[in-house]
Amino acid sequence: MDSITQFALGAVVSTACLGPKIGPRKAALIGGMLGTVPDLDVFIPFDDPIDSFVYHRGWTHSVFVHALAAPIFGEILVHMFKGLRDHRWLAYVTVYLCFVTHAFIDAMTVYGTRIFWPFYPDPVGVGSVFIIDPLYSLPLLAVVVLALFKGSWSRWFGRMTAAVLITTTGYMAVSAGLQHLIVSGARADLSDKGIPTDRVFAIAAPFNILLWKVIAIEDDRYHNLYISILDPDEPPRLYTHSRHPELVACLEDTPAYQKLDWFSRGFNRAELVEGRVVMSDLRMGLTPAYAFRFAIGEETDAGIVPIPPERNLSLRRVDDEDFGWLGDRLLGRPSIRQAETGAQSYEAPGATVTASSGSVCAHG
Repeated sequence: MDSITQFALGAVVSTACLGPKIGPRKAALIGGMLGTVPDLDVFIPFDDPIDSFVYHRGWTHSVFVHALAAPIFGEILVHMFKGLRDHRWLAYVTVYLCFVTHAFIDAMTVYGTRIFWPFYPDPVGVGSVFIIDPLYSLPLLAVVVLALFKGSWSRWFGRMTAAVLITTTGYMAVSAGLQHLIVSGARADLSDKGIPTDRVFAIAAPFNILLWKVIAIEDDRYHNLYISILDPDEPPRLYTHSRHPELVACLEDTPAYQKLDWFSRGFNRAELVEGRVVMSDLRMGLTPAYAFRFAIGEETDAGIVPIPPERNLSLRRVDDEDFGWLGDRLLGRPSIRQAETGAQSYEAPGATVTASSGSVCAHG
């Protein structure tokens, strides 16, 4: 999740554990810093933008690495604070909890986290909460603010801190339960329309768990549905778009394509933009301007050839119209997302690659 939430969660966890020993203010500051440590992997240099995308939240988010690192950071705390000299194991456990709670709430987002590396190398990404969710973050931030202005520990503050941790953890559990219900309902709607339901994924919409984006994948196309918990009992509107698999048929053996396909779990599409093959992760962002779009090939006279990966930022992430649409859909009001209406397949003028003719690959 976002860095502010990670700081706040670490601060509240540390306050609950260490507040009675060293005071809530010191405990909150320590926990906040510990809660941001796993994200220091952003400073690790990568070979290209795709590696930076797919390998972020890697080994620094592993619960096994955290177990090895906890005694090291714990010893630093023991030597820094007299109140922890006789509570070495408490310091170790606190550090570990600050680390692993960071990894677990990251794993609840769609981006995913390699929390079981190296024994299970794939990212775990539930997708039941958005990367920024005020209903989750604000209670944690309230405790942090109180802790920073509170000099000594008190019983009522301890109870409030525990209550906030229990409530926010319950919020995460509720989000996962809602996701399951949304997927079940979406599968029924898709099945009624004759659409395969073996690859369906529900993702929390921005800033809430009331509205959900559901993606259904077929070989050559994908479908978007936006379902609110407050929707009336009627089938949701279906938006269908081409995935243009013919554009990447020549690129499937390249490391760039394989990494993106692995990381996105197959929820991706290709498009031709100014003569370049751009691949998007369908799970993050909204059609057509997805958050992570990478140019991995280009069209030449000889056909499509691989190119060094480049991040493509040619489209605005959100249109002004989307804010009104989002508000309507949150409340269960019918609303058409204009950015997804009409024919969405893209054929560049003079393109030598079309859905009907198949791909043209350069050789030699």
